[in-house]
Amino acid sequence: MDRATLLGMIGGIAVLTWGIYMGGSLSSYVDIPSFLIVFGGVIGAVFISFPLSKVIETTKILKIVFFEKQLEAEEVIATIVNLADIARKEGLLALEDSASQIKDDFLKRGILLVVDGTDPELVKSIMETELAFLEERHKEGQSLFETMGALAPAFGMIGTIIGLINMLKRLDDPSAVGPGMATALITTFYGSILANLLFLPIAAKLKVRSKQEILIKEVMIEGVLSIQAGENPRIIEEKLKAFLAPKLRKNINVKKGAESGELNAGKQAAKG
Repeated sequence: MDRATLLGMIGGIAVLTWGIYMGGSLSSYVDIPSFLIVFGGVIGAVFISFPLSKVIETTKILKIVFFEKQLEAEEVIATIVNLADIARKEGLLALEDSASQIKDDFLKRGILLVVDGTDPELVKSIMETELAFLEERHKEGQSLFETMGALAPAFGMIGTIIGLINMLKRLDDPSAVGPGMATALITTFYGSILANLLFLPIAAKLKVRSKQEILIKEVMIEGVLSIQAGENPRIIEEKLKAFLAPKLRKNINVKKGAESGELNAGKQAAKG
């Protein structure tokens, strides 16, 4: 579970609820028809805007936002440096056993391409192509929630207009004007809440996650090509450290030892 996402949503809802409670009655802000106009309108427009397969994948996208734990760049660099050390001591073919212990499929495929003797330019082309399509898939998920964020306030305004029309029909009853106006404005409130506390923050979180994953994939590509070129593991480490912020670089040496133990243990197990 991503604690920041959960904390932000719970905290935002709690603060808003407390503010409403301090200034009036919570029941005044509950209006089922207004919610149906906003939420139903947004869902309908999303189905019109995107293919059904993309809308269905929304649950997978939300899983990324709330639950998925991404690889840390420091851990990836430590793994690549250890692979480079194995390749330097025992040759590129020795990486085949180590590749089976790699959890990330993107890095594993790159290492296996190197083991198979694939031309370096072709390795780079294959990995960069896969990265480009990964980025496009990420943008589709982001655009879905950005669209929802743009539509919610619009449907809130539509609900307000509907409420005003109904209110104007009852102008002969002055006592109905105040409650009618309040009900009309609730749809705008719902639209703003859904857009700014749910849809747009999710789109922003997806964008951050995408940038993090793309950075890690770029580190992997550079690392695989460096291993194939037979570069010194220390040089590879310093080269890949340039992708990280200075405060993250000091963690690599500690994690590198742990990764080395895992790879060596896996290699011994494979031989046994």
